[in-house]
Amino acid sequence: MLKNLLARLVAPSPAPLTAPDAELALAALLVRLARADGHYDFTEKTRIDRVLSARRGLSASEAGDLRHAAETVEAEAPDTVRFTRALKEMIPHDDRIGVIEALWEVALVDGEREAQEDALIRLASNLLGINDRDSALARQRVATRMGE
Repeated sequence: MLKNLLARLVAPSPAPLTAPDAELALAALLVRLARADGHYDFTEKTRIDRVLSARRGLSASEAGDLRHAAETVEAEAPDTVRFTRALKEMIPHDDRIGVIEALWEVALVDGEREAQEDALIRLASNLLGINDRDSALARQRVATRMGE
């Protein structure tokens, strides 16, 4: 599955992702966001696992396995643009706000907003067809849920 996803992401005209590849690509995007500020810790890993569990009903072990595979993909994957464009083709528009909320959950879990994380979310939002206002509203919903 890892090689398949990486091959699709680096292809000049990538084929649409399968559902499992889309989940792995989303997990890798979450990992990329968590690593964006140069600090990838237990709190961020745990939040990624929770997000993955909540989105797809995975057990804690399954979510951890998916995150671990995503860490490998993220380290070897091309730029964020290809990741996000591949996701856009697979995820219905209504669920893309959920992707942005997932990104904000990971970005806000450490209690700090970092410029690198904001920039990555802004890029992902744009590539997913989500405007700045809707992304800001997603951030506010996440912050409220997280008690910030």
